[in-house]
Amino acid sequence: MPKTYKIGIIGAGTMGSGIAQKMAQEGLMVTMVDVKDEFVERGFSRIRELLQEAIERGIFNEDQVKEIMSRIRGTTDIKEVADADLVIEAVFEDEKLKCEVFKKLDEICKPETILATNTSSFYVKNLAKCTNRPDRVLGMHYFYHPAKNRLLEIVPHEGTSKETVEKALFIAKLHGKTTIVVKDSPGFCVNRFFIPWYVEAIRMLEEGVANIPTIDAASKKAFGITLGVFELMNVSGVPIGLHAARTLSREKGPFYAPPETLRRQVEDLKQDWDLSGEVDESKFDIITERLYGTVMGVAAQLVEEGVASIEDTDRGAKVGLRWRYGPFELMNRVGIDKAYELVKKVKERHPYFEIPELLKKQYEKGVPFEFKFVELEVKDGIAWITINRPEAMNALNPTVMDQLEKKFDEAERNENVKAVVFRGSGKAFIAGADIKFFVDNIKNNRLDKTYDFTKKGHELLLRLENSPKMTIALLDGLSLGGGSEVALACQAIIATPQGSFGFPETGIGIFPGLGGLIRLERHLGPELAKYFIFTGKTISAKEALELGIVTKLVEPDEIEKAVNEVVEAGKFDKYRPRPIPEKYNEIKIAFSKENVERMLKGEPIKGVSPELAREIADIVSKKAPIALRMTHELIEAQSKVSIKEAIEIELSKLYDIFSTQDALAGLQSPGRPPKFIGA
Repeated sequence: MPKTYKIGIIGAGTMGSGIAQKMAQEGLMVTMVDVKDEFVERGFSRIRELLQEAIERGIFNEDQVKEIMSRIRGTTDIKEVADADLVIEAVFEDEKLKCEVFKKLDEICKPETILATNTSSFYVKNLAKCTNRPDRVLGMHYFYHPAKNRLLEIVPHEGTSKETVEKALFIAKLHGKTTIVVKDSPGFCVNRFFIPWYVEAIRMLEEGVANIPTIDAASKKAFGITLGVFELMNVSGVPIGLHAARTLSREKGPFYAPPETLRRQVEDLKQDWDLSGEVDESKFDIITERLYGTVMGVAAQLVEEGVASIEDTDRGAKVGLRWRYGPFELMNRVGIDKAYELVKKVKERHPYFEIPELLKKQYEKGVPFEFKFVELEVKDGIAWITINRPEAMNALNPTVMDQLEKKFDEAERNENVKAVVFRGSGKAFIAGADIKFFVDNIKNNRLDKTYDFTKKGHELLLRLENSPKMTIALLDGLSLGGGSEVALACQAIIATPQGSFGFPETGIGIFPGLGGLIRLERHLGPELAKYFIFTGKTISAKEALELGIVTKLVEPDEIEKAVNEVVEAGKFDKYRPRPIPEKYNEIKIAFSKENVERMLKGEPIKGVSPELAREIADIVSKKAPIALRMTHELIEAQSKVSIKEAIEIELSKLYDIFSTQDALAGLQSPGRPPKFIGA
């Protein structure tokens, strides 16, 4: 049986109740504690209100909400969390109060319990000193609103054990958070550049550079956000901004100090910012340059200090703040020369601000920053290759594929490695290929780039399939398109209940181009391969196990054990003949060669129930006609030859499919049904 994790939350306010809600939504058992019954009930009211909104938006139904609520226990007795695996303190930002909570938790909790703080202002190391278990103390900094915002900063202090960090990361994954591990330092990662961002906006207001609505409008355009900087301050709380700026100023110097205008707004006027007024677009350039320069300079500083990596800094901006681009992506987009000049202007305005050496060196090199999206860790003879691009659902593009190949090369060359496991960070395994890459190539008449990318992908996937090392896909999240094709190329697949396969390509005007047609047909036969690709229906991990695609289905905490068992059992024929469950018999008839030909002509299919015929006709009518026809023809042709020959057949049709109007229409229609014309 899988381990059932018990989580304690101390504090039923906005953050505490939000954390409890998110964990319960993802199936974890939570005990929410506060000092008075009325505070606990207020926390439950907040949760019910948000869940009711979710019902109205069609995210959950009434039964699901009841189940979520049943996983949250409210109490005023802190001893109720004594046997918890993890307790998160989410009380008011008062260091003395937090220390008292930690002392109490240290007294009552079992020795193995991890104690975490949701602080955004204080050193984790100082709170760890309030306990006799500093190795099991760390920060887990959630972002507003924790039931909706996916970002979570994991903040170990110098004395936090590796095991504690790993367990915190595991629990974070269980409740769907995108994590970045950051150094225990003022502002951690995101607030370190976010606070100066809005402090600079207030300075511009104070200096008369522009009014509030103009600064808001310029910031929305510059960072691709829906709330301007002042509007965001109103939503998150203007006093919180003052508190954060003062804290950073004490630790990092006057550059971070809150302007007098901010102090007066909080302490004298005690009100939100007035957002009314006219927008002057002529001021947009100067506002953008000042905000960019501030963010770029501070981001480079924090990376230079080892607070976070370049990738995690950008991830924090995109996931936590919902910026279109992170600070380092912005530097690359405007050009390193321009970025350096913008940061130089920051120093001209603030002589005590130092231009980071990291940026100076990049400026001297004259090249963009490089991002690392694929990681390799070797543990007990197993190479774990992680695609770490959760902000894009680990989507594949040329950069990711190049890095994936290099890490696989490294793992294959390592004599101590007996197996290679591929996994994705966050909630997805790999959610297909990067659609923008395909669209740009079509618009720029560079289908050769799409061809080269696909050909190189095929070569890598063939290596995964035929490697002397056992290759295993760890499917513990969503897998679509290219992700499902990577998994199918591996020699074994281990999945958790959260795993799934999907082939949505015919719904966006193309066909699966990295061997999905070939390998799915080898597993299931042509009829079921066409069924899943024509309809785009999701194959759950359980269903994939029944179909013989998945090797083992396990709970998340059983993954390492399952990997070792699969490796010890040795290689096997993944395309071995296997019985297909009887429930697919009618579907196989529906997708026989003859019925598919009828389907493509718009004629009724024969030999199945009227209900199934209508359902299939309705689904298929919404797919791209040319993509369906090519899928049918390719599966028929590829089934008669070797996989290498099948790949050549598939590649021969790549220019044809990406040259269609349907492909461009489908690839440019995320979230809404495209109109296919069959041209």
